Amino acid sequence: MFHEITPSEIAGNPFQMIGRDWALVTAGDETGCNTMTVSWGGVGVLWGKDVVTVYIRPQRYTREFLDRFENFTVSFYEESAREALALCGSKSGRDLDKIAAAGFTPVHENGMTYFAEARLVLECRKLYLDKIRPEGFLDPAIEQNYAAGDYHLVYVGEITRVLSK
Repeated sequence: MFHEITPSEIAGNPFQMIGRDWALVTAGDETGCNTMTVSWGGVGVLWGKDVVTVYIRPQRYTREFLDRFENFTVSFYEESAREALALCGSKSGRDLDKIAAAGFTPVHENGMTYFAEARLVLECRKLYLDKIRPEGFLDPAIEQNYAAGDYHLVYVGEITRVLSK
């Protein structure tokens, strides 16, 4: 069962949690939601608030939900969920019910969705949205990540509640 903690009580290395272990970003509620695996993101302090930043390519189906809803969740899992996370990062919710296919159990609270299988959930309220612009690259090698010109959208969300198992 989950219990609420403060953002400062989150245990673990955020570089490991996001970049190597992966996470799910989920937007929507009981009327409809979608999720996708993210491995680019960050946790920190911005504008005097505890925040999370996620990067979403514009063509991703989850983007439609992120744009439509005021809130989103970022959730973290045990290594045993790696295969399910890989599915959520490689299949589109437009084409299949990937939440069911991954074996995740949706939990709908506070107008948001997360999954019972998570070990840690960050509930977030959107604060900022922008698009990565190539003219901002100070290192030209970064451009290699965008052969298709599909520059990520940057979503910054204030962490409003943290749930931990």
